[in-house]
Amino acid sequence: MRPVRFAGNSSLDELLGLSGGTAPMRGAAVILGILGAAVAAAAEQGTLAAAARSIVGARQGVYVEAADGTTLLAQAADQPVHPASVSKVPTTLALLRKFGPDHRFTTTFAASGAIHGGTLDGDLLVESDGDPYLVDENAVLVAERLNQMGVQRVAGTLIVRGALTFDWQLDPDALRLRAAMSGMAPAAAWAVVRKIEAETANAPMTASLTPPAIVFMNAGAAAKTSAGSPPLERLLLVHRSQPLLSLAKSLNDYSNNIFKPLADAAGGAAAVESLARSVVPAAMRSEVRLGDGAGTDPSNRLSPRAAVTLLRALAQELALTGHGLCDILPVAGIDEGTLKDRLNAPAQVGRVAGKTGTFGDYGASALIGAIPTSDRGIVYFAILNHGIPVAEARRRQDRFVRALLLRLHSVAWNYQPDTRPAVARAELLNAP
Repeated sequence: MRPVRFAGNSSLDELLGLSGGTAPMRGAAVILGILGAAVAAAAEQGTLAAAARSIVGARQGVYVEAADGTTLLAQAADQPVHPASVSKVPTTLALLRKFGPDHRFTTTFAASGAIHGGTLDGDLLVESDGDPYLVDENAVLVAERLNQMGVQRVAGTLIVRGALTFDWQLDPDALRLRAAMSGMAPAAAWAVVRKIEAETANAPMTASLTPPAIVFMNAGAAAKTSAGSPPLERLLLVHRSQPLLSLAKSLNDYSNNIFKPLADAAGGAAAVESLARSVVPAAMRSEVRLGDGAGTDPSNRLSPRAAVTLLRALAQELALTGHGLCDILPVAGIDEGTLKDRLNAPAQVGRVAGKTGTFGDYGASALIGAIPTSDRGIVYFAILNHGIPVAEARRRQDRFVRALLLRLHSVAWNYQPDTRPAVARAELLNAP
């Protein structure tokens, strides 16, 4: 039998010093180590490939990659399919690139007239730069602060400037915001605010169960919008959202589709797609298509390998400021939301930081994520299902990730959740 030839036209016997050659024994040991690692890697790939075929399905996309770039599994990895809410990963990356993790969105409240006898003799002016997390608790807090400043009533109505979002919906006329500030916010929202204030002041909660309210004396009129600056404007309050890092994490935890208009803050869907394509190799760029930044557009497409590349780009962006994927994506079995009740057995909880995707109308269900290990660094994976009922797709995804965890020396993320209500992370400042 002819000897196997390697680079430099050397046979295996010659490289190991077994054919009368002069290769040192340490060279043989190195070669044996390399071959052993290659055999082990091939065996691992074979085992994972068999698991992917039997658990996920032979035609379903699955890709797994170690921290050093070694491909541990590639099955239909270059086939783009609808990724559903995995589309939020490139949007999150685009937001961090543009604003940084400490950015706060701002909503201002101003008066168009004088305040006397508890009445604002004019309109209340609200201007937003796109805060997606303005909710009932924030509105109650603003109403309470205005009451403390002597504003009990507004003779006019609201004038809105900018793209206002309230309670996860676009609120261009501020009708929902006005209702919440008028005392119609749920009692639970006021209870949250009272509890935070009591903890901050280290004092008992106030007895009142009635939320603070602003009486809009022209309540029958719809809120106005204005592109210009009304006369006699006087700034009253500045509301600053929680930092972008925790804000995006909260939205990713629940996979909230408010990401769709939030993508506009990052430049729009086209800008998010352009960034996503720029961070993947040229060969993958056709595997990235984003019609929106949330995952509801029927044209959205990602391949499993492109999804992993984008996840790694997000991890690299976070690392620049000392953060990790666990700081912006849900951690399975720990964070409330889409992964709270998945991969939460004792040997699994806290070991996967990931992003789900579900859009049954398109037959799309996905799970991508990252697993810390003691020997391979962080291992990244993407499972993009198509044409499978959502419940069955999730069952397959979880089974495969459990099989992956069994084959890896996985460890839990070094992570402690911030359990404070979101409103406790926001800031409300009186105007100077």
